Amino acid sequence: MVWDIAYEVTRLYNEFYKSMNILIVTQILDKKDPILGFFHRWVLEFSKKFEKVTVICLKKGEVDLPNTVKVLSLGKENSVNRLKYLWRFYKYIWTERKNYDSVFVHMNQIYVILGGLAWRLLRKKIGLWYAHGKVPMSLRLATLLADLIFTSTSSGFRIASRKKNIIGQGIDSSLFPKSDTSANNDRLISVGRISQIKNYETLVRAIEILAKPGTNLKVDIIGPVSTDRDKKYLGNLKSEISNLGLDDNFSFIDPVVNDKLASCLKMAKLFVNTSLTGSLDKTILEAMSVGLPVVTCNESVDEIYDENCKFLLFPPRDPVALADKIKKVLALDAVKYRELSNQMSEIAARHSLNRLVDKIQYLLSN
Repeated sequence: MVWDIAYEVTRLYNEFYKSMNILIVTQILDKKDPILGFFHRWVLEFSKKFEKVTVICLKKGEVDLPNTVKVLSLGKENSVNRLKYLWRFYKYIWTERKNYDSVFVHMNQIYVILGGLAWRLLRKKIGLWYAHGKVPMSLRLATLLADLIFTSTSSGFRIASRKKNIIGQGIDSSLFPKSDTSANNDRLISVGRISQIKNYETLVRAIEILAKPGTNLKVDIIGPVSTDRDKKYLGNLKSEISNLGLDDNFSFIDPVVNDKLASCLKMAKLFVNTSLTGSLDKTILEAMSVGLPVVTCNESVDEIYDENCKFLLFPPRDPVALADKIKKVLALDAVKYRELSNQMSEIAARHSLNRLVDKIQYLLSN
């Protein structure tokens, strides 16, 4: 209720008067990046709420933003050394000091540690977005320096602090419209970086339980492999799939850019998330937005699911429980499935990008 009132007040404020300028600090600004491409949309939304937007990014790729947005790269795309990154960072926050009133740091708390004292001396309000189950020492230090912490759910920021503001996740609903019809198949989909923390082996073992002779159960896993450790994990995963005779059930698909992902999601009947990050994965809400039921062990989803959707949750690392949840969803008749699909999209609508940026602006301006 409080947020609904705050949202309306801020929306009306934005409609008639934009005066604040903001500095955004992020890792990558590239609309084609398979992991962080979504943040380009965030910056575009910020440009609608703030008069001027200055972005400092570690790496710049393809961008398409209005002329009120200035993008300054630290130079990773040109392979400059870390000392030069640091020099450019301090140069930018000083030379652009008159072009921003507040700072929004996305996920990487090290930038709050590096720039926090300078921003405090310049009297700039500092906001940090953090949504992950881990609590490194660097996060505790950044929390001391920041004025505000923004997170998607309570479990996304696990430090007791009065600075903490739970404002939901931000997905561009226009990219993930509700599908009017469900896929007429038994296809599952999972989206995310191929790494051990995503716990895909639990999904493999669940499919082993379900893939009986005569069944046509298919699983698409979409995501990049970023490190040598992740490559080794993927190799082990594929070996396990082969050893279990499940090669025909699994497909590993190269990363899909954010604005093309909806068409992949709509080909499936069910989204499965086995991640152990403890934070509200953006891909979960994107799947829900198009109307896919999401079966997950992610504890943050427990905070956003309505009571009658909680049967979709299962204990972490429990393939038997996961198999049971998948079976129940696939067995739903058309009416029950449609009702569940509508509930998913309604929950996702509470996490729209527009509402998220309004909340951030409201908090930074008060």
